[in-house]
Amino acid sequence: MLPATEAAKIYQTNYVRNSRAIGVLWAIFTILFAIVNVVCFVQPYWIGDGMDTPQAGYFGLFHYCIGSGMSRDLKCQGSFTEFGSIPSSAFKAASFFIGTCLVLGCMIYPDGWDADEVKRMCGEGTDKYTIGACSVRWAYILAIMGIMDALILSFLAFVLGNRQDGLMSEELLGDKSGNA
Repeated sequence: MLPATEAAKIYQTNYVRNSRAIGVLWAIFTILFAIVNVVCFVQPYWIGDGMDTPQAGYFGLFHYCIGSGMSRDLKCQGSFTEFGSIPSSAFKAASFFIGTCLVLGCMIYPDGWDADEVKRMCGEGTDKYTIGACSVRWAYILAIMGIMDALILSFLAFVLGNRQDGLMSEELLGDKSGNA
């Protein structure tokens, strides 16, 4: 059995080493999360045309571009500063929530796929949560990856918060509670 002072030193060394490692992981995943949030918010490539879509184009949270019939020239519209230019109330809500809650924004965004502009580009088979002939693009997938990053961050916080009790030896726990 180790004396309490030696057990405390071992505990302190292990706790500091593990805390630093988890802290480094926390910093890396936090930086990645910030980058993912900014890129997902700004990029207009959440959904876009496919091989069988009637028109060319793509949609983001608030900015979108749609082709004009046979021409591949795209007419772009939408601005975050002008909410009236966003084609769907679901897209407006998703734009707001991506800045504060990535999960809600990603869940609400497909609700706007029934907007007239989206149906015109993706075909009549498009409806809420049904994308028709269009495809999901990389910015939406990156937003979902951002959700996974946030889950990893919450897991790291939980591990770091519970690490202290897990590293304590039985002798030290007994000494603190007065049972030994």
